[in-house]
Amino acid sequence: MIVKPQLAKLGLFDAKVPRYTSYPTAPHFSNDVGSSLYSDWISGLKPGSSVSLYIHVPFCRRLCWFCACRTQGTQTDNPVIAYVDVLKAELDLLAERLPEGITLSRLHWGGGTPTLLNPDLMRDLAARILDVVPLGPDAEFSVEIDPNEIDEGRLDALAEAGMNRASIGVQDFDDEIQKTIGRIQSYDTTRAAVDMIRARGINSLNADILYGLPHQTKTRMTESVQKLLSLSPDRVALYGYAHVPWMAKRQQLIPSDALPTPEERLDLFDTARRLFMWDNYAEIGIDHFATQDDGLTHALKAGRLKRNFQGYTDDQAEVLIGVGASSISRFPQGYAQNAPATSAHTKAIREGRFSTSRGHLFKGQDILRSRLIEALMCDFQIDSAEILRDHDITAAELQGMYDDANSAFDGLLSINEDGLFIPPEARPLTRMIARSFDAYDLSKAGHSSAI
Repeated sequence: MIVKPQLAKLGLFDAKVPRYTSYPTAPHFSNDVGSSLYSDWISGLKPGSSVSLYIHVPFCRRLCWFCACRTQGTQTDNPVIAYVDVLKAELDLLAERLPEGITLSRLHWGGGTPTLLNPDLMRDLAARILDVVPLGPDAEFSVEIDPNEIDEGRLDALAEAGMNRASIGVQDFDDEIQKTIGRIQSYDTTRAAVDMIRARGINSLNADILYGLPHQTKTRMTESVQKLLSLSPDRVALYGYAHVPWMAKRQQLIPSDALPTPEERLDLFDTARRLFMWDNYAEIGIDHFATQDDGLTHALKAGRLKRNFQGYTDDQAEVLIGVGASSISRFPQGYAQNAPATSAHTKAIREGRFSTSRGHLFKGQDILRSRLIEALMCDFQIDSAEILRDHDITAAELQGMYDDANSAFDGLLSINEDGLFIPPEARPLTRMIARSFDAYDLSKAGHSSAI
């Protein structure tokens, strides 16, 4: 069994590695992809196919100090109303270019805080989206809900629009930790939001919780997880807090000397993990958990688990279209990202063009390596037969990749004629092992802690 000294020797507690929600990762995007090429990719979709749509709302009533997302604070609805008009105009541009019969397999509103939209704005935006791309059979419509920024009227609007999965951010329920990270959200407030959601027949619930926060201990982690479990979420994302104050200036308000050490972060993760497992949740990839009857669990068992910008998913659509400032789209040809700044995005849309400012054209071994990394992140193994069937690589070349990865980790990996496998005791190293299959230079990107 691998132990902390061995993990330390292999660099787990010092490494900074990507989360691999895409490959290559966003720091390697360039200006090779612009609005014209993105428009061509939209027009070139197969008529009648199914796609996913992500809507980004970058506004919050307050800016939580721990958050590294690209958001902006507002105390009035004026900028939000103006932004929704821009989203609708962007959707109109999509409508002009989308082939016939495109439907949605997934629709997700994220942010920021999508639930700061008032009910009329929610109805207006949802109606425009579904006019452009209707929901397909068994489609999932999910919205990120801030328990501090939701009420009966807004939930009525979302339910009427077809929302059938809600996602709530918890972070941690401890009072001192909440004050330190600038996110006050009591258990009672969260419980009330969950009750309102379920009262409308929306029974699918995601929740996010963080480990590695300032002042977190195993005891406090246990208390927060047990409170979360009392809400019976279907899926839980157990994310490691990424302290990157050089990128997210608001994190400078968080005392770095109150943060747990990397070794303590591992203990916090393991504490939470054990609690979810004891409550009969299935372990999904490196940091998600799901009930036994959830779609993620079924996808894992069937070998259909995927990874995208929202984490793990059972969505099988090949195309993800991002709408709104900074949103990223994925096509078989590559990635396209909208202008990150709301002002630049707004200017482009009002000029009648997409705001695509950067992206990446797949080339060389990108698709091969993307699949190798996704397989490790989702299944902790690579199926050689699948790779040799679907990609242009010889058995000898693939074996060479396996051997190089294994030698970097003191032979901890298991390799046989079926493929490469990460044993359970080595799974804390998964992101580092995935990095062994990454052909891009990681030195220029400020990635997060490996644990």
